[in-house]
Amino acid sequence: MDPEQQQPSGKELRSLFLRHLAQTSPEPLGLEIVRAEGAYLYDAQGKEYLDLIGGISVCNTGHRHPRVVAAIKEQADRYLHVLVYGEMIQSPQVRYAALLAANLPPSLNSVYFTNSGAEAVEGAMKLAKRVTGRTEIVAFRRSYHGSTQGALSVMGDEYWRNAYRPLLPGIWHEEFNSPAALERITDRTACVIVEAVQGEAGVLVPESGWLRSLRCACDAAGALLILDEIQTGFGRTGSLWAFTGIGIVPDILLLGKALGGGMPLGAFIAGRETMQALTEAPVLGHITTFGGHPVSCAAGLASLEVLLEEGLIGQVGYKSTLFREGLRHPAIKAVRHCGLLIAVELENAGAARLVIDRCIRRGLLTDWFLFAPQCLRIAPPLTVGEEEIRKACAIIAESLAG
Repeated sequence: MDPEQQQPSGKELRSLFLRHLAQTSPEPLGLEIVRAEGAYLYDAQGKEYLDLIGGISVCNTGHRHPRVVAAIKEQADRYLHVLVYGEMIQSPQVRYAALLAANLPPSLNSVYFTNSGAEAVEGAMKLAKRVTGRTEIVAFRRSYHGSTQGALSVMGDEYWRNAYRPLLPGIWHEEFNSPAALERITDRTACVIVEAVQGEAGVLVPESGWLRSLRCACDAAGALLILDEIQTGFGRTGSLWAFTGIGIVPDILLLGKALGGGMPLGAFIAGRETMQALTEAPVLGHITTFGGHPVSCAAGLASLEVLLEEGLIGQVGYKSTLFREGLRHPAIKAVRHCGLLIAVELENAGAARLVIDRCIRRGLLTDWFLFAPQCLRIAPPLTVGEEEIRKACAIIAESLAG
């Protein structure tokens, strides 16, 4: 039989998808994507979708950037998995860690690669407890750090936490941007975990000086500051890292999403002396089989090189302005932004859902935020062009109208 004839039809494939893939929501988008290039996705019927969410801030250098694809192919021709993380000298891991360290403050020079951002959160919390000998953690309401047990414990919304209790004890949730949160940091606090920008809350940026005050409060109490740049890292806010514009340096930095250039990869980064706490008493204090997979690291390395060499980050401010200028409509209540991480607030969640569906029918892919379902998410590849931005804004305006 012809191999093409053995492939399930679109209808059959959707049935298999619903039957055999664990579903995360009652109404998945269900688009059968067969190809992606640059800022576009293509479905099985050949329909083109301008991608405004970039895999949820993953595809910063676009879908299938030629240099990233070439790096993946080259590494796949050399070797895939060889041994659990940390035992073998694997060139993609070493080269990528060195490039990251070269583009971070000197105190952030030791990289622990994981499979995902959530796993980076888990490792960072363990490291903070190990280094300080303390157990309490301060986190923030409407924060998102992942869905694993530990990451869920610090997630800032009871709707998602409640069904899985009991979770980790000793977690305090405070208001983002609140001065009162500083008083929660004591000599019992192992760490404070905070996002550089609260993405899933609908792009809430820290007020002037608040993160610096948080940094000072951690220093005074001997607690570690863990900064989550999983969604904001790699140029999305207009600088390589959001924290460089804030004037602080975290003790532990969390990365993920765009870190792998489209491949699965996460990392927590700290000083070498701090990270050494995971190497003994007990030995293998944190371990992963596939973390820092060589193909993922090769892809991520190539993607970071593209960001550093092709001027994409320097264009973020201008492109963000184009979006904001094009997103003017009586139905839009607010547009919050930090570079190319943008929330377009509508009347309510129902209105947002309707506009999202209309946009998809018109060939534009957007989405909502976990803690701000009344907002449209805009986080396109940083490669998105001027005409594509104007096209996106026009489709949103049409979709708001009906």
